[in-house]
Amino acid sequence: MHLSNELFYGDSEDLFFLEYNKRKGHFTMSVEHIHGQYELYYLFSGERQYFIKDRKYPIAAGDLVLIPANELHKTSDTGVPNHARVVLYYNEKYFEQYGKEEAELLLSPFLGSRRVFRLAHQERLRFEQLLYGLLQEVQERPPGHEMPIRHAVAEALLFAARHAIQTEPEPSDGSVPPSPAAAKAMEIASYVADHFREPLTLDGLSRQFHLSASYLSRTFKKYTGFGLTEYIGITRVKEAQQQLRETDERITEIAADVGFESLSQFERVFKTHIRLSPRDYRNQYGQKG
Repeated sequence: MHLSNELFYGDSEDLFFLEYNKRKGHFTMSVEHIHGQYELYYLFSGERQYFIKDRKYPIAAGDLVLIPANELHKTSDTGVPNHARVVLYYNEKYFEQYGKEEAELLLSPFLGSRRVFRLAHQERLRFEQLLYGLLQEVQERPPGHEMPIRHAVAEALLFAARHAIQTEPEPSDGSVPPSPAAAKAMEIASYVADHFREPLTLDGLSRQFHLSASYLSRTFKKYTGFGLTEYIGITRVKEAQQQLRETDERITEIAADVGFESLSQFERVFKTHIRLSPRDYRNQYGQKG
Protein backbone atom coordinates (compact mmCIF):
# COMPACT_ATOMS: atom_id res chain seq x y z
CA MET A 1 0.00 0.00 0.00
CA HIS A 2 1.36 3.43 -0.96
CA LEU A 3 0.72 6.09 1.66
CA SER A 4 0.95 9.83 1.19
CA ASN A 5 3.81 11.50 3.02
CA GLU A 6 1.29 13.20 5.33
CA LEU A 7 -2.09 12.08 6.62
CA PHE A 8 -4.35 13.72 9.19
CA TYR A 9 -7.67 12.78 10.73
CA GLY A 10 -9.63 14.96 13.14
CA ASP A 11 -8.29 17.80 15.27
CA SER A 12 -7.57 18.66 18.89
CA GLU A 13 -11.25 19.33 19.66
CA ASP A 14 -12.28 15.77 18.74
CA LEU A 15 -12.30 12.71 21.00
CA PHE A 16 -9.28 11.44 19.05
CA PHE A 17 -7.17 12.54 16.13
CA LEU A 18 -4.07 11.30 14.33
CA GLU A 19 -1.09 12.47 12.36
CA TYR A 20 1.09 10.42 10.02
CA ASN A 21 4.30 11.80 8.56
CA LYS A 22 7.01 10.32 6.38
CA ARG A 23 9.80 12.86 6.55
CA LYS A 24 12.90 13.13 4.41
CA GLY A 25 16.03 14.72 5.79
CA HIS A 26 16.42 16.02 9.33
CA PHE A 27 13.62 17.19 11.60
CA THR A 28 13.29 18.42 15.18
CA MET A 29 9.93 19.14 16.78
CA SER A 30 9.62 22.86 17.52
CA VAL A 31 6.12 23.43 18.98
CA GLU A 32 3.42 21.85 21.15
CA HIS A 33 5.61 20.58 23.99
CA ILE A 34 2.60 20.16 26.29
CA HIS A 35 -0.94 19.22 25.31
CA GLY A 36 -4.01 17.85 27.02
CA GLN A 37 -4.26 14.63 25.02
CA TYR A 38 -2.84 11.20 25.78
CA GLU A 39 -0.35 10.39 23.04
CA LEU A 40 0.47 7.05 21.41
CA TYR A 41 3.52 7.40 19.16
CA TYR A 42 4.84 4.63 16.88
CA LEU A 43 7.99 4.82 14.76
CA PHE A 44 7.73 2.83 11.50
CA SER A 45 11.24 3.61 10.25
CA GLY A 46 14.31 5.65 11.10
CA GLU A 47 15.44 6.67 14.56
CA ARG A 48 14.64 9.55 16.91
CA GLN A 49 15.48 10.98 20.30
CA TYR A 50 12.54 11.52 22.63
CA PHE A 51 12.84 13.79 25.64
CA ILE A 52 10.00 13.16 28.12
CA LYS A 53 9.65 15.10 31.38
CA ASP A 54 13.30 14.99 32.46
CA ARG A 55 14.69 11.97 30.61
CA LYS A 56 15.95 11.26 27.13
CA TYR A 57 15.11 8.05 25.25
CA PRO A 58 16.63 6.68 22.03
CA ILE A 59 13.76 5.57 19.78
CA ALA A 60 14.22 3.00 17.00
CA ALA A 61 11.89 1.62 14.36
CA GLY A 62 9.36 -0.65 16.05
CA ASP A 63 9.25 1.36 19.27
CA LEU A 64 5.95 2.38 20.86
CA VAL A 65 5.95 5.53 23.02
CA LEU A 66 3.13 6.37 25.44
CA ILE A 67 2.89 9.88 26.89
CA PRO A 68 0.33 11.00 29.49
CA ALA A 69 -1.71 14.14 29.03
CA ASN A 70 0.07 17.37 29.96
CA GLU A 71 3.50 15.70 30.06
CA LEU A 72 6.44 17.71 28.77
CA HIS A 73 7.96 16.06 25.69
CA LYS A 74 9.84 16.71 22.48
CA THR A 75 11.31 14.66 19.64
CA SER A 76 14.59 15.56 18.00
CA ASP A 77 17.01 14.44 15.33
CA THR A 78 19.71 11.84 15.97
CA GLY A 79 21.82 12.83 12.98
CA VAL A 80 20.32 10.03 10.90
CA PRO A 81 17.95 11.44 8.24
CA ASN A 82 14.49 10.19 7.23
CA HIS A 83 11.82 8.70 9.46
CA ALA A 84 8.14 7.73 9.36
CA ARG A 85 5.84 7.85 12.37
CA VAL A 86 2.20 7.92 13.39
CA VAL A 87 0.79 9.66 16.45
CA LEU A 88 -2.66 8.96 17.89
CA TYR A 89 -4.04 11.56 20.32
CA TYR A 90 -6.84 10.72 22.77
CA ASN A 91 -8.76 13.39 24.66
CA GLU A 92 -9.73 12.80 28.27
CA LYS A 93 -13.38 12.56 27.22
CA TYR A 94 -12.55 9.73 24.83
CA PHE A 95 -12.40 7.31 27.75
CA GLU A 96 -15.83 8.32 29.09
CA GLN A 97 -17.55 6.22 26.43
CA TYR A 98 -16.32 3.04 28.15
CA GLY A 99 -17.30 1.41 31.40
CA LYS A 100 -15.10 1.96 34.44
CA GLU A 101 -13.01 -1.21 34.08
CA GLU A 102 -12.52 -0.79 30.34
CA ALA A 103 -11.54 2.86 30.72
CA GLU A 104 -9.04 1.98 33.45
CA LEU A 105 -7.52 -0.71 31.24
CA LEU A 106 -7.15 1.62 28.24
CA LEU A 107 -5.63 4.37 30.39
CA SER A 108 -3.29 2.04 32.27
CA PRO A 109 -0.30 2.13 29.87
CA PHE A 110 -0.11 5.93 30.27
CA LEU A 111 -0.19 5.79 34.05
CA GLY A 112 2.77 3.45 34.59
CA SER A 113 6.36 4.64 34.92
CA ARG A 114 7.50 3.15 31.61
CA ARG A 115 7.27 5.36 28.52
CA VAL A 116 8.94 3.33 25.74
CA PHE A 117 8.14 -0.21 24.63
CA ARG A 118 10.20 -2.08 22.06
CA LEU A 119 8.02 -4.53 20.15
CA ALA A 120 9.20 -8.02 19.26
CA HIS A 121 9.11 -8.99 15.59
CA GLN A 122 5.72 -10.72 15.63
CA GLU A 123 4.16 -7.98 17.75
CA ARG A 124 5.54 -5.37 15.41
CA LEU A 125 4.06 -7.09 12.36
CA ARG A 126 0.67 -7.35 14.05
CA PHE A 127 0.64 -3.75 15.26
CA GLU A 128 1.81 -2.35 11.94
CA GLN A 129 -0.89 -4.32 10.12
CA LEU A 130 -3.45 -2.64 12.38
CA LEU A 131 -1.92 0.81 11.84
CA TYR A 132 -1.57 0.46 8.07
CA GLY A 133 -5.21 -0.61 7.86
CA LEU A 134 -6.16 2.48 9.87
CA LEU A 135 -4.05 4.77 7.67
CA GLN A 136 -5.49 3.26 4.51
CA GLU A 137 -9.00 4.14 5.72
CA VAL A 138 -7.82 7.67 6.55
CA GLN A 139 -6.24 8.10 3.12
CA GLU A 140 -8.96 6.59 0.95
CA ARG A 141 -12.01 7.51 3.06
CA PRO A 142 -14.40 4.98 1.49
CA PRO A 143 -18.09 5.02 2.54
CA GLY A 144 -18.37 4.19 6.23
CA HIS A 145 -14.67 4.79 6.93
CA GLU A 146 -15.49 6.37 10.30
CA MET A 147 -16.42 2.97 11.75
CA PRO A 148 -13.14 1.10 11.05
CA ILE A 149 -11.18 4.18 12.11
CA ARG A 150 -12.99 4.30 15.48
CA HIS A 151 -12.42 0.58 15.96
CA ALA A 152 -8.74 0.76 14.99
CA VAL A 153 -7.84 3.62 17.34
CA ALA A 154 -9.52 1.72 20.18
CA GLU A 155 -7.72 -1.50 19.22
CA ALA A 156 -4.39 0.35 19.19
CA LEU A 157 -5.03 1.44 22.78
CA LEU A 158 -6.00 -2.08 23.78
CA PHE A 159 -2.83 -3.47 22.16
CA ALA A 160 -0.74 -0.96 24.13
CA ALA A 161 -2.53 -1.78 27.40
CA ARG A 162 -2.09 -5.54 27.02
CA HIS A 163 1.53 -5.14 25.96
CA ALA A 164 2.28 -2.91 28.97
CA ILE A 165 0.74 -5.48 31.33
CA GLN A 166 2.86 -8.27 29.89
CA THR A 167 6.12 -6.29 29.79
CA GLU A 168 8.53 -6.39 32.70
CA PRO A 169 9.46 -2.92 33.98
CA GLU A 170 13.00 -1.73 33.42
CA PRO A 171 14.79 -0.21 36.40
CA SER A 172 16.07 2.66 34.30
CA ASP A 173 12.71 3.07 32.51
CA GLY A 174 14.57 2.63 29.23
CA SER A 175 16.40 5.96 29.35
CA VAL A 176 20.03 5.80 28.26
CA PRO A 177 22.53 8.55 29.03
CA PRO A 178 24.86 8.17 26.01
CA SER A 179 27.68 10.23 27.53
CA PRO A 180 28.73 12.05 30.70
CA ALA A 181 27.56 15.32 29.10
CA ALA A 182 24.12 13.85 28.37
CA ALA A 183 23.90 12.49 31.91
CA LYS A 184 24.71 15.98 33.24
CA ALA A 185 21.97 17.52 31.08
CA MET A 186 19.47 14.99 32.45
CA GLU A 187 20.64 15.77 35.99
CA ILE A 188 20.02 19.47 35.41
CA ALA A 189 16.58 18.74 33.94
CA SER A 190 15.71 16.63 36.97
CA TYR A 191 16.91 19.40 39.30
CA VAL A 192 14.71 21.94 37.50
CA ALA A 193 11.73 19.59 37.72
CA ASP A 194 12.23 19.37 41.50
CA HIS A 195 13.07 23.04 42.17
CA PHE A 196 11.06 25.00 39.61
CA ARG A 197 9.30 27.00 42.37
CA GLU A 198 12.64 28.50 43.38
CA PRO A 199 14.46 31.31 41.56
CA LEU A 200 16.35 29.61 38.72
CA THR A 201 18.84 31.36 36.44
CA LEU A 202 21.54 30.24 34.07
CA ASP A 203 24.24 31.76 36.27
CA GLY A 204 22.80 30.19 39.41
CA LEU A 205 22.57 26.74 37.83
CA SER A 206 26.06 27.00 36.38
CA ARG A 207 27.38 27.60 39.90
CA GLN A 208 25.21 24.79 41.29
CA PHE A 209 26.62 22.29 38.80
CA HIS A 210 30.15 23.75 38.57
CA LEU A 211 29.90 24.40 34.84
CA SER A 212 30.43 27.51 32.78
CA ALA A 213 27.19 29.21 31.77
CA SER A 214 27.94 28.84 28.05
CA TYR A 215 28.76 25.11 28.37
CA LEU A 216 25.67 24.42 30.48
CA SER A 217 23.39 26.27 28.06
CA ARG A 218 24.87 24.59 25.00
CA THR A 219 24.89 21.10 26.52
CA PHE A 220 21.35 21.33 27.88
CA LYS A 221 20.01 22.40 24.49
CA LYS A 222 21.95 19.68 22.68
CA TYR A 223 20.74 16.79 24.82
CA THR A 224 17.19 17.83 25.70
CA GLY A 225 16.14 19.83 22.66
CA PHE A 226 15.04 22.70 24.93
CA GLY A 227 16.69 25.97 25.79
CA LEU A 228 17.22 26.17 29.54
CA THR A 229 14.91 29.18 30.02
CA GLU A 230 12.31 27.51 27.80
CA TYR A 231 12.43 24.32 29.87
CA ILE A 232 12.10 26.18 33.17
CA GLY A 233 9.12 28.11 31.81
CA ILE A 234 7.35 25.03 30.44
CA THR A 235 7.89 23.13 33.70
CA ARG A 236 6.30 25.97 35.64
CA VAL A 237 3.44 26.24 33.15
CA LYS A 238 2.70 22.54 33.48
CA GLU A 239 2.23 22.88 37.24
CA ALA A 240 0.14 26.02 36.72
CA GLN A 241 -2.13 24.11 34.33
CA GLN A 242 -2.89 21.56 37.03
CA GLN A 243 -3.68 24.25 39.59
CA LEU A 244 -5.89 26.13 37.13
CA ARG A 245 -7.81 22.93 36.36
CA GLU A 246 -8.14 21.59 39.89
CA THR A 247 -8.23 24.57 42.29
CA ASP A 248 -9.93 27.95 42.62
CA GLU A 249 -6.73 29.73 43.72
CA ARG A 250 -6.32 33.24 42.32
CA ILE A 251 -4.24 33.40 39.16
CA THR A 252 -1.79 35.83 40.79
CA GLU A 253 -1.22 33.33 43.61
CA ILE A 254 -0.70 30.47 41.18
CA ALA A 255 1.83 32.53 39.21
CA ALA A 256 3.86 33.22 42.36
CA ASP A 257 3.55 29.63 43.61
CA VAL A 258 5.00 28.07 40.46
CA GLY A 259 7.98 30.44 40.39
CA PHE A 260 7.11 33.38 38.13
CA GLU A 261 8.35 36.79 39.23
CA SER A 262 5.27 38.66 37.99
CA LEU A 263 1.77 38.08 36.67
CA SER A 264 2.67 39.62 33.31
CA GLN A 265 5.60 37.22 32.90
CA PHE A 266 3.37 34.28 33.82
CA GLU A 267 0.67 35.28 31.35
CA ARG A 268 3.20 35.78 28.55
CA VAL A 269 4.98 32.45 29.06
CA PHE A 270 1.72 30.55 29.60
CA LYS A 271 0.17 31.87 26.40
CA THR A 272 3.36 31.15 24.44
CA HIS A 273 3.19 27.44 25.26
CA ILE A 274 -0.54 26.78 25.75
CA ARG A 275 -1.94 29.31 23.24
CA LEU A 276 -4.53 30.40 25.77
CA SER A 277 -4.35 32.94 28.57
CA PRO A 278 -4.42 31.43 32.09
CA ARG A 279 -7.97 32.79 32.56
CA ASP A 280 -9.22 31.32 29.26
CA TYR A 281 -7.54 28.01 30.09
CA ARG A 282 -9.32 27.85 33.45
CA ASN A 283 -12.65 28.75 31.84
CA GLN A 284 -12.21 25.96 29.31
CA TYR A 285 -10.70 23.19 31.42
CA GLY A 286 -11.27 24.12 35.06
CA GLN A 287 -13.67 22.59 37.53
CA LYS A 288 -17.30 23.33 36.77
CA GLY A 289 -19.68 24.33 39.53
